Amino acid sequence: METGIKTRTAAVVLAAGSGKRMGSSTKKQYMLLDGKPIIYYALKTFQGSFVDEIVLVASPGDTEYCRKEIVEKYGFDKVSTVVEGGRERYHSVAAGLRGMKECDYVFIHDGARPLITEEILDRALEDVKKYQACVVGMPVKDTIKIADEKGNIAATPRRDLVWAVQTPQVFACSLIKNAYDELLRREPELLAAGRVITDDAMVVETLAGHPVRLTPGSYENIKITTPEDIQIAENFLKMSETFA
Repeated sequence: METGIKTRTAAVVLAAGSGKRMGSSTKKQYMLLDGKPIIYYALKTFQGSFVDEIVLVASPGDTEYCRKEIVEKYGFDKVSTVVEGGRERYHSVAAGLRGMKECDYVFIHDGARPLITEEILDRALEDVKKYQACVVGMPVKDTIKIADEKGNIAATPRRDLVWAVQTPQVFACSLIKNAYDELLRREPELLAAGRVITDDAMVVETLAGHPVRLTPGSYENIKITTPEDIQIAENFLKMSETFA
């Protein structure tokens, strides 16, 4: 039965990385991709989607630059606030979650993935409504090897069970907020134990004990990490009408 209550969604877009592997003095999120900053493309997709609010997380000291040179310059009026990120990625996500208004679902996305599409967002929204937690990714094409500490092969997982995880990673707001609260509460204990938190799904899996659904993304949804990635992304842009 239709209740008439609209689902409210938010997006936390991360632009707080240092981009050390790019070998440039310019942070990678501000480097140009076909004439526009890399971060522009992810914001443009969320701006044109069903998402109600965007929180942009900037590097320490970059909030005013992002506000003027990205948000205001390109008219991203769904960006409600620009907040300062933290030392680690999970600190930046926590800052973004604190900066957003109440919502039903939140999309957490790396701004260094410029080729996200509305079709992927639609699939992720459908899955998060069913499962409360999902991450975008794709099955790997290569055989994956697990190495031991000496650099020798220790195991070969079944390729049909291995996915390369991307973003956005999407969650019911209460679930992800509670999981991050628990992470920050237990941070000293986890660091002492050598636990490394690499993505939001890991926070929900380990600290909330909630299963996370894998949602098909796109092989084009690459993360800009090295200079070669910019050329690859530009080629994808030229072949696609989505970003025209």
